[in-house]
Amino acid sequence: MNIRIINRSKNNLPAYETIHSAGMDLRAELEDVVILKPMERRLIPTGLYMELPEGFEAQIRPRSGLAFKHGVGIVNSPGTIDADYRGEIKVLLINFSDLPFEINTGDRIAQMIISKHEKASWLEVDELNETKRGAGGYGHTGVG
Repeated sequence: MNIRIINRSKNNLPAYETIHSAGMDLRAELEDVVILKPMERRLIPTGLYMELPEGFEAQIRPRSGLAFKHGVGIVNSPGTIDADYRGEIKVLLINFSDLPFEINTGDRIAQMIISKHEKASWLEVDELNETKRGAGGYGHTGVG
């Protein structure tokens, strides 16, 4: 599938880093270095604009290395980019650590997964079919 994209950054287009990668890395496109203070959240631009086909979304997810090594994640994870959005792709990062985190142009800040989705319609009813689980919710199967 080809996706129309405009690249106004100094970075290469997002790409799959390995043959079995599900996501493509997104890189920061900044005028100046950003220092993300502890517990601070900030929209980080990528310089990318895209046109997704109808029936697809882009999911923006944290990079596991940033989360593990630096405590940096995404506030609204996963973020969703809808097929009708045409603005710049930005990533809402948060620094969960107790140390400042430096972000430079070209740094890999998130990963993007392109995913097909379905539209649902509601069928309002008076009761639902029974299952073994029933209404069992959070923690209903025990600890862990």
